[in-house]
Amino acid sequence: MQKQFTILLLVLFIFPLWASAQTIQGIVKGADGPVIGATISTADGLGTTTDVNGKYSLSLSAGTHTVTTSYIGLISQTRDFTLTEGETTTWDIAMEEDQLTLQDIVIVGSRNAPRSSTDTPLPVDMVAADELVSTGQPTFDKALQYRVPSFNTVQTPVNDATSLLDPYEIRNMGPSRTLILINGKRKNLSSLLYTQTSPGRGETGADISAIPTDAIKRVEILRDGASAQYGSDAIAGVMNIILKDNADGGYVTLRTGITSEGDGEMIGVALNNGSTLGDNKGFINYTLDLSKVNLANRPGTVDAEGEAADFGADIEDVEAFLALKPDAGNINGSPETTAAKFVVNSGLDLSESTNLYFNAAYVYKKVNSFANYRTPYWRTLDDFPYLADFFPDGPGRSYVGYVPTFDGDLNDYNGTVGFKSKLNDWIYDASFTTGGNKQTYTVRNSHNRNTVLSPPTYLGDLNNNGVVDADEIQQGVNLYRENSPISFDPGGTKFSHIVGNLDISRVISDQLGIAFGAEFRSETFEVIEGELASYDGGGADSFAGNRPENSGKFNRYNFGGYVDIAFDVTKDFLLNGTARVENYSDFGDAFVWKLSTRYKVLDDKLTLRSSLSTGFRAPTLHQIYTQKAQYSFVPGQGIQVGGLVNNVSPQAKLLGIPQLDAEKSTNFTAGFGSRLSNKLDFTVDYYNIQVKDRIVLSTEIGPTEAGDTPLDDLLAANNLSDVSFFVNAIDTRTSGIDVVANYKNIPLGNGMLGFNLSGNYTIENERDGAVNNPTIVEQGQQSVVNETQEALFFTSRPKTKWILGAHYDIGKFNLAVNNTYFGETTFRQQGMSTDLKTEFAPKIVTDLSVNYTATEKVNITFNVNNIFNVLPEWEFVALNANGEAILADPAQTKVQSNLITFNQRYSQMTYDGYHFSQLGTMFNLAVNVRF
Repeated sequence: MQKQFTILLLVLFIFPLWASAQTIQGIVKGADGPVIGATISTADGLGTTTDVNGKYSLSLSAGTHTVTTSYIGLISQTRDFTLTEGETTTWDIAMEEDQLTLQDIVIVGSRNAPRSSTDTPLPVDMVAADELVSTGQPTFDKALQYRVPSFNTVQTPVNDATSLLDPYEIRNMGPSRTLILINGKRKNLSSLLYTQTSPGRGETGADISAIPTDAIKRVEILRDGASAQYGSDAIAGVMNIILKDNADGGYVTLRTGITSEGDGEMIGVALNNGSTLGDNKGFINYTLDLSKVNLANRPGTVDAEGEAADFGADIEDVEAFLALKPDAGNINGSPETTAAKFVVNSGLDLSESTNLYFNAAYVYKKVNSFANYRTPYWRTLDDFPYLADFFPDGPGRSYVGYVPTFDGDLNDYNGTVGFKSKLNDWIYDASFTTGGNKQTYTVRNSHNRNTVLSPPTYLGDLNNNGVVDADEIQQGVNLYRENSPISFDPGGTKFSHIVGNLDISRVISDQLGIAFGAEFRSETFEVIEGELASYDGGGADSFAGNRPENSGKFNRYNFGGYVDIAFDVTKDFLLNGTARVENYSDFGDAFVWKLSTRYKVLDDKLTLRSSLSTGFRAPTLHQIYTQKAQYSFVPGQGIQVGGLVNNVSPQAKLLGIPQLDAEKSTNFTAGFGSRLSNKLDFTVDYYNIQVKDRIVLSTEIGPTEAGDTPLDDLLAANNLSDVSFFVNAIDTRTSGIDVVANYKNIPLGNGMLGFNLSGNYTIENERDGAVNNPTIVEQGQQSVVNETQEALFFTSRPKTKWILGAHYDIGKFNLAVNNTYFGETTFRQQGMSTDLKTEFAPKIVTDLSVNYTATEKVNITFNVNNIFNVLPEWEFVALNANGEAILADPAQTKVQSNLITFNQRYSQMTYDGYHFSQLGTMFNLAVNVRF
């Protein structure tokens, strides 16, 4: 902490203060008085905002500047200034209401008449585009990680398709309980279902990493349940991504970067531009983003004794191999990723009261990652002699094993077309939205070691004696295996939806507003069949393909309607109520409601707010229909093949697994926000979320001791080590506090200093009541939720996370330092002693950003992320006397460590995950050139 604070002081206070300041100042007013929070900015990115009295002061370099004043729902104003050395000039601005634009802006969380973020009864974060870009992070989701305390995401080690899309979540609730909107319309889910042992297990979410940050104008994050307004999935909150809509001011940005280890090289170019349409009656804005990030590898030094024990190998053989490859050939960290992203946003005034709008996006992403290395004592030449013909070390040379690669191709698209119109004071918004996500995979440098496809037919009666004997069958088996391909097409998954919305609202009077609407949504999920060799027998080694009986196309539809009433009892006291009904074709009806209120006191300097609501989350088609065999690491047993059984299969009926129902939630929030002065504002909000019948992907259910149950028969018949399935298993309770504070516009030398603090503290996140186990699991004295599952649900994200930042504007320079505090995370890894747990220690990650305005059209930004090279660190914690005895014995402690790191393959994490990036320090440079 002391080192970070010292650097902060050096950057902010010892930086040269010789540059003289030129100032534009004034007051911004609207029809109702001072405009609070209006943005005054230059074409080259410098800017400030107005205080509670509508006042502003903007320091600029000498020369000519184009300055624009803007505010949501008001007509922007632009003026050119030529400032001489030391000059101060005054620009007082009277802004008028932009009626049509105001119709476009409905702060997320309300379906009623537009309100500003300071006027809403719900906690809403507004994250501007420049805040995202200034992080220096390569993708939108990673930028949010360092801007929003309740948002968390990390890369997972060697988790197959998870490399295409890292699981994210808000308020430790899983990715499927945050609804993602684009310009207020629902974005499609990803087709990826997280099935490995990692945070987000058993869930899916929208691919927000596919959205280029250069296309984003701002992000609105509603930190409250909103199923009544938006339908399924909005239990933890709603993220509304607003696309850029400027018709001019285009730019191109070149980005490059590298880690301090000399890997993970990144290069990218982004273009954003706009144009007017139809004699300035409309606009079109488009973004093209191309990028390439190379592999960053962070393997550990593998323990020979653990390897020998796991694989039953001679210690001499293991040590000989590890002398050649101390990391056992493992490749884990950050995969090679190539991406091309295109976004367009457009609007056109058809008349004075009607506006046509359109937006669309297409993303292609290719990821090259790796499975665990198959060492020579794991996949031996004695068992599979033909491997020497297919892999690097051929006959006559020492066989050193192989590492299967996992290549993923992702295509994601979304588009919306609609119109808004005002007729007799009623505002109509009708739209059609479509979107989809397709992920297909290729497994290379592998083989199918178990395939047997009718060898008598393959070879026939070799002895011509009319009988195919055992030797001839074995020859056929061997020959087929030896001709196994080394590249496989295992298929993939695909998800798409179409959504129709009709929203109608009207301000009845100065005190009353009403809104109502309807939504129709059709969803389709497809499991794409793999080629024969990818699934036959045991399938491709490392990632088996989708079998025909597990593949297919599945559809459902739902229809919903809502009504929303907002009543300003007084100018300070607001009541808002919303009710919604939904009908799903596959599980039935849902009814949810929401009540919220806001009360302003102390001349609007303090706002008290609260809400109470119910919500729901429909089981996704992925959870209902996914069925497959999958490879996974089993502590102490190496890689095993388990099965995921879906809830509508014959196997599920045999096991007595019930069909899935919707999750139901109750949300309560209470808090306050304040602007005590023109420099200081803050908000504090408490939340409590109860979820009933939460859907989970069960832990791996293995054979029973008796060995003669239907479960045992199913495992034996399918050659599986275990089976898992989805089930409405638990009730949960999550509560916490969110804090946001800003202290800005502090004169310091010839510049302006500002501080910001935001944080999330989890009070409780735990199971409420007993686990609802199916009978067959209960009889087998097992549970669908064990300690590992509970850790992934409740403690695998930081218990608390805080972001403390400071920024300093002086002359042509803008400097920013952000310190992100990642609190403790706790795991209970499968296979580890139940007398222990692991804790990742709290850490502070410090990021530095330096922006230099070289000319009016050229900006240069240099970022050093994780400047002190802080890495995750974990330790064992004893839960009782037995645990203390284990930790007192180095040999036993080593065994436990090997169990949860796959014999130390993961140097800075356990197999189940960690709480922030393991790549260490990263350097990034961006050059922005405006047209």
